[in-house]
Amino acid sequence: MLKANIYVTLKDGVLDPQGEAVKKSLKVLDYGQVNQVRIGKFIEVWLEGKDQAAALKELEEMSDKLLANPVIEDYRVEIVEVY
Repeated sequence: MLKANIYVTLKDGVLDPQGEAVKKSLKVLDYGQVNQVRIGKFIEVWLEGKDQAAALKELEEMSDKLLANPVIEDYRVEIVEVY
């Protein structure tokens, strides 16, 4: 079985209203050194099988088609465990 982590983040230049709201709240809580906050998604996926190359290709397809919006988001896939 393979485990993968998928990190989805907004592309540079895309406004992040949620990140801005968190940044303002942190400043209210006296964390004035915070300059920027970007909010993303973290997804764990477990797959049957042991072929990492095939799994990586499949995970990238999943990310392109469903897990991320490639127009405004970037994603990074990493296989972290084999057990």
